[in-house]
Amino acid sequence: FPRLHFFMIGYAPLASAGNQEYMATNVHELTQQMFDANNMMAACDPRHGRYLTAAAYFRGKVSTKEVEDQMLNMQNKSSGQFVDWIPNNIKTSVCDIAPVGQKCSAAFIGNSTAIQEIFKRVGDQFTLMFRRKAFLHWYTGEGMDEMEFTEAESNMNDLVSEYQQYQEATAAEDAFGEDEEVY
Repeated sequence: FPRLHFFMIGYAPLASAGNQEYMATNVHELTQQMFDANNMMAACDPRHGRYLTAAAYFRGKVSTKEVEDQMLNMQNKSSGQFVDWIPNNIKTSVCDIAPVGQKCSAAFIGNSTAIQEIFKRVGDQFTLMFRRKAFLHWYTGEGMDEMEFTEAESNMNDLVSEYQQYQEATAAEDAFGEDEEVY
């Protein structure tokens, strides 16, 4: 996906230094927190999209088998949040060295179609301002052309459309275009 390279980051446990000793730090809890919208570092809800791919990194004394089992459980339990046409789309890694001040932690990087929410929001705000030509004189005064803004808006809308296309795609759909034939 050359154009769909905008990732969502998640981290668990998110707690202040004084509360870390009270946080549950088993693999199941870390996995739940890591995929939770409250632990994402992007202003969008991952439940409104589908994951194309994801990577989960666990640090501390955790079992690799338990990590793999939890990732499989997450995929099975939340199968609607993962595209079905990419098999094994979650990769995991375990590092035995825990972060300073914690028993274990988990970080997550995911390529989700939910990121389109951010692009839609920015695009809508841009459209409102561009229609009023707000602040446009600052850019045209520096040599930019109005057409560059229109082109950028079109590129953003194309990106959102591409994310929507992959969100709605299923494994049962024909993978070949209309002009291609299977021999």
